[in-house]
Amino acid sequence: MLSILRQAVLAADPAIAENEKWNSPNFVYDGVDRVTLRIHPKGGVQVIFHRGAKQRADVDTFHFDDPTGLLEWPAPDRGVLTVADAAAATALAGEITQLVRRWIAQP
Repeated sequence: MLSILRQAVLAADPAIAENEKWNSPNFVYDGVDRVTLRIHPKGGVQVIFHRGAKQRADVDTFHFDDPTGLLEWPAPDRGVLTVADAAAATALAGEITQLVRRWIAQP
């Protein structure tokens, strides 16, 4: 499942770099952490869409249009997509790539 999700994120843009953060795959675009895969201890993986580690002044005015409806929003500028298993990762891979592409285009 991790391999499928990693490939989906990396397919969004050749400028995305991968590293490790919190013992999980993390993806950086233009020097800023933008997507992290959180391996859930009870199973599944969370694909976390964020805008870096630093608090941003525009949190309250930030808006991301998610036409898929797949993201949950624990904070105004942090979305989470939960993937249960490899079959779900395969089924969602194209949508994840498109979401990442749109996400990194946001300031």
